[in-house]
Amino acid sequence: MHVPDIPPWLGTGLLLAAVAAGLTAHLLLSLLLGRIVSRERTPVFRAALEAAKNPSRYAVIPLSMLAVLPLEGLAPAPEAAATRVLGVILVAALAWTFIRVIGASFDAYLDRVKHGTEGDVDIRRLRTQLIVFRRFSMLGVALLAAGLMLTAIPVVRTVGLSLFASAGVAGIVAGIAARPILANLFAGLQIAIAQPIRIGDAVLVEGEWGHIEDITANYVVVEIWDQRRLVVPLSYFLERPFQNWTMQSPQIVQPVHFYLDFTVPIDELRAEVYRILSASPLWDRRQWNLQVTDMREDKLELRALVSAANGGAAWDLRCHLREEVVKFLAARYPAALPRVRIELAPGGQEAFDKDANLARLKKMG
Repeated sequence: MHVPDIPPWLGTGLLLAAVAAGLTAHLLLSLLLGRIVSRERTPVFRAALEAAKNPSRYAVIPLSMLAVLPLEGLAPAPEAAATRVLGVILVAALAWTFIRVIGASFDAYLDRVKHGTEGDVDIRRLRTQLIVFRRFSMLGVALLAAGLMLTAIPVVRTVGLSLFASAGVAGIVAGIAARPILANLFAGLQIAIAQPIRIGDAVLVEGEWGHIEDITANYVVVEIWDQRRLVVPLSYFLERPFQNWTMQSPQIVQPVHFYLDFTVPIDELRAEVYRILSASPLWDRRQWNLQVTDMREDKLELRALVSAANGGAAWDLRCHLREEVVKFLAARYPAALPRVRIELAPGGQEAFDKDANLARLKKMG
């Protein structure tokens, strides 16, 4: 339909009127939804609505201008250029809105489960899924918006179609170059679904013990017990073995080894170990024992097994048990502590004394 030429001031007035009408409608709709939606009953929807309020306002402006642009009576070339520019702005604003809505919605769910403890396996599993899917959803929206914005530019679209038409060697090279990125991308999805690790899990990775602090789109951050951070690629947890101490439950059984003399009174020591464990709040009273696990030429190896609610408590309990056992043996059975025996053959005492006296004389000069 041909639109007759209109004065420039009238065209500008139409654009301003359209923008004003769009912003007014946006304001009225926001107020209406704000009154309908309850913060207490629908916290997720309320958070999404508040997050979308500001960025969606910027989407209304190019949308209103696109609605009246055909009425401006512009020439085909300027109108096409204006349409492309407004379209790019609209896509960027909508992408921003969707990203804010996705982030706010997931954050609202996370607020409901952030108070879970280390023993709440289901809560940690849900938190991990929410965090991983939140990041991948936002990344997906951003990539989709970037693709739509680039295809709106004729030069970029032409180059892109040419590359697709001749994507032989270039595709192979790009695939090889992007392999680490794609590997981590798919590893993140697998971890979110299968969940070999979760936020808060106690793990042993590369000989370091710590807790899973964060799972990003590319790597996992392990908070080590001494407050260092171990950054590991996502694909590591699917390609290499590691220990997860809280896969099913944070409860754990740990060994404590003692190396003592052959004269150690095992029954008395076993009773003392039970007394020490019973008096400690770190022991969860699930399991314990004391056994002789090895006998070497110079000492006995005894192993105590103790159970605790989690890995941190188990470590403290093992250290406490060692200290108390050493105190008990030093006070009651000092001969049971490790020592080296030397047995002299008949007549060897005189030779030993003679060698010692000669050594002293040489030392004195």
